[in-house]
Amino acid sequence: MGAMSGFRFVEIAGLGPAPFCGMMLADMGAEVIQIRRRTTGEAPLIDPAYDILNRGRIPLTLDLKSPADVAVVHELIGRADGLIEGFRPGVMERLGLGPAVCLERNPGLIYGRITGWGQDGPLAERVGHDINYLGLSGALSAIGRRDTGPVPPLNMVADFGGGGMLLVVGILAALLEKQRSGRGQVVDAAMVDGCALQLSLIYSLKNMGAWCATRGSNMLDGGAPFYDTYRCADGEYLAVGAIEAPFYKALLAVCGIDDAIMQRQWDRSCWPQQKAILAEVFLRYSRDEWVERFAGIDACVSPVLGLDEAPEDAHNRARRTYVQGDEGMQPAAAPRFSRTPSALESGSEDIVATLRRWGVSPALGERFGALTTVES
Repeated sequence: MGAMSGFRFVEIAGLGPAPFCGMMLADMGAEVIQIRRRTTGEAPLIDPAYDILNRGRIPLTLDLKSPADVAVVHELIGRADGLIEGFRPGVMERLGLGPAVCLERNPGLIYGRITGWGQDGPLAERVGHDINYLGLSGALSAIGRRDTGPVPPLNMVADFGGGGMLLVVGILAALLEKQRSGRGQVVDAAMVDGCALQLSLIYSLKNMGAWCATRGSNMLDGGAPFYDTYRCADGEYLAVGAIEAPFYKALLAVCGIDDAIMQRQWDRSCWPQQKAILAEVFLRYSRDEWVERFAGIDACVSPVLGLDEAPEDAHNRARRTYVQGDEGMQPAAAPRFSRTPSALESGSEDIVATLRRWGVSPALGERFGALTTVES
């Protein structure tokens, strides 16, 4: 039984951050009915057979432009603890599923909304993707090399970190507050807000005059020689994060470096020369040979593993960080709980059984066969 076992959510299917939120809640034991649109003939961006973000949910295909099908969603919302939606502002309202309608039907509902730009503001109605929200937040300007321009960090920072995961936090906080007030509320998670929030440390450094606006010139953006990636003799890479003095000292010891200039760790004028020295040294051996040399040494050095390699790493295997699921190899549920472990569920349970357990009205039950095809 996961930590969210007993909680019920309705998720309006979408792309990116909303299903990531639904996936995390389902991994933690929540029962999530995912409302999917009837197929339009267009090929989906992700083949459903491989779509890890949809794991653990019970799918229900409806036409949200049909009043009868919207009435089905209303019925489910009346029995749910929360709702997740990721449309642009106003779409749910036009469908008759906006917060006012849903909270009137279920005053204790936690209505979770996730957008790129937020529910208000000059850009609220505009389209966008992860890279756009990163750009406006200021985060993208700081990611990348000095001479190559900003580099998109996959879609992890805005979509998932500043979006889906932020909505999970908001929903959980609202559920806790509901224990005191008995009332639901709307949680507005905007990805541009989430990106900005993740810049808290960088703004701390900026405010104290320790962050340079030039990309690739700072401690955490690849500017520092002790916090960067280095190519090895076999073309593979090592990740070096030897910030603290003891770790930096260990780094130099394993590398066999005793140049006087390398002792001036925090002298930025020395960084280009220090980086050149380290780059030359790391080219002497293969990545795995360096891993052996750093084994057992606290120098904050690790291999840069490929997507095929990471699931096979000894540490990841020991912790089951990756697991084999219905959709193939995939990240395991996180975080870990001592009493109520999360788990990957197939989400293949018949919607009929789910509707019956939710206590749907007889009319709705008969429509889906829930009262006649499932034994008690």
